[in-house]
Amino acid sequence: MRLLLAEDDSALRSVLGRALEEQGYVVDAAVDGAQALHLISEHDYAAAILDWRMPQLTGIDVVAAVRNQRSSLPILMLTARDAPADRVTGLDAGADDYLIKPFDLDELFARVRALLRRPREGGQPTLRCGALAFDPLRQEATVEGAPVALTATERALLELLLRHAPRVVRRSTIADQVWPDELDPIGSNTIDVHVARLRAKLGKARARIVTVRGSGYRLEPE
Repeated sequence: MRLLLAEDDSALRSVLGRALEEQGYVVDAAVDGAQALHLISEHDYAAAILDWRMPQLTGIDVVAAVRNQRSSLPILMLTARDAPADRVTGLDAGADDYLIKPFDLDELFARVRALLRRPREGGQPTLRCGALAFDPLRQEATVEGAPVALTATERALLELLLRHAPRVVRRSTIADQVWPDELDPIGSNTIDVHVARLRAKLGKARARIVTVRGSGYRLEPE
């Protein structure tokens, strides 16, 4: 599951990023509000964690811009401001939750989990295609209700294809989002191998992964 972490303090950003990754999340880090807003426009995040005080655009600015786009992205605001009026300001701007610095990492994890349990407005959290269903919160895939055993890489690949279905997902996007921490470029053969394994596991899903030559893959119902 992919999270955005926007924090201008490099030391805190590094600590929080590593801690969240150890919890199993894929984390994209932004150093200021402008970069955070750009990343939100480019990626489909499960949730965003925003610091209040950031250069260029504050966390409040980012939240307001996101809500003006009618996005229901779950947002947790981090701040040293602890006055009730400040909390009201953050929540009224559109933040879903508010965590005051300094905080315990376990509390951060719990608040993120709570945000991810909330279904977004306008749709169900479960992603579907044919007889295939994927719960992004539980990271569980089923075919006709029967669980499908997938590796972490296969789950990330399946979720990406489902979120974009029936549009084509380019190989470069797959490499960037399924293998975000790799220092060396992911080769086409690596992607092909994982797609082949995922195809084999989907079985009677009445959904197929179609190869679009020269571009990438798309998932469509049969």
